[in-house]
Amino acid sequence: MEFKLSDEFLGTVAPLVVYWLYSGFYVLFGSNEKYRLHSKKEEDDKNLVSKRTVVKGVLLQQAIQSVVAIILFTVTGSDESPTTNGNHSLFDLGRQFFTAMVILDTWQYFMHRYMHQNKFLYRHIHSLHHRLVVPYAYGALYNHPLEGLLLDTIGGALAFLLSGMSPRASIFFFSFTTIKTVDDHCGLWLPGNLFHIFFRNNSAYHDVHHQLYGTKYNYSQPFFVVWDKILGTHMPFTLEKGENGGFEVRPVKVVKDD
Repeated sequence: MEFKLSDEFLGTVAPLVVYWLYSGFYVLFGSNEKYRLHSKKEEDDKNLVSKRTVVKGVLLQQAIQSVVAIILFTVTGSDESPTTNGNHSLFDLGRQFFTAMVILDTWQYFMHRYMHQNKFLYRHIHSLHHRLVVPYAYGALYNHPLEGLLLDTIGGALAFLLSGMSPRASIFFFSFTTIKTVDDHCGLWLPGNLFHIFFRNNSAYHDVHHQLYGTKYNYSQPFFVVWDKILGTHMPFTLEKGENGGFEVRPVKVVKDD
């Protein structure tokens, strides 16, 4: 009897497994101060939430994410037969991936920015994520459950539906998106990191947003910086060697309080 996991099952589970595996990779490097954007002491002193609470919050969001994914795959089904499933050309797959990236980036930029501009939403919902003043890898999805649903889960569903990708393609897209999100929150600057080479939106870029001076800037996530540049919320920065090891992100723009 042959045992086979469906594409829908893998599309649901793979991003969850990838999240914890990739986060674990960064936990190993996090003890080395020379790669950190903030010291370990800063992480312990500045963050306003315990790691235990963060893990519980992430697991809750992943549970909600899984339920929505199962419903989405069940409702949409697959129009492809087993013999044709996955036989898209590389051009088609590339187009679907790029389209999904643009849709997800656009959705997350405007929802993220609105959660900062609306004082009620920020105080009661989005401020939970900003309790991590010094981000770390497995805290990437630490959000209020409603925010996780609106930004990540619904945003991902829209990217999947509007790009026209198949459940099989979604396995790779959502695993890639998960890796990118974890990388942006890892709080590290590792030499040779391909995300830092190919994306201007990276761990240092997002670190700016988590600092007090940058909360009204660098809303874009997780791929591009286009919306920040178009709408005037882009904060350039320099990355310099810290006096006590590691790196220091320094804003170039002068921030004026409203």
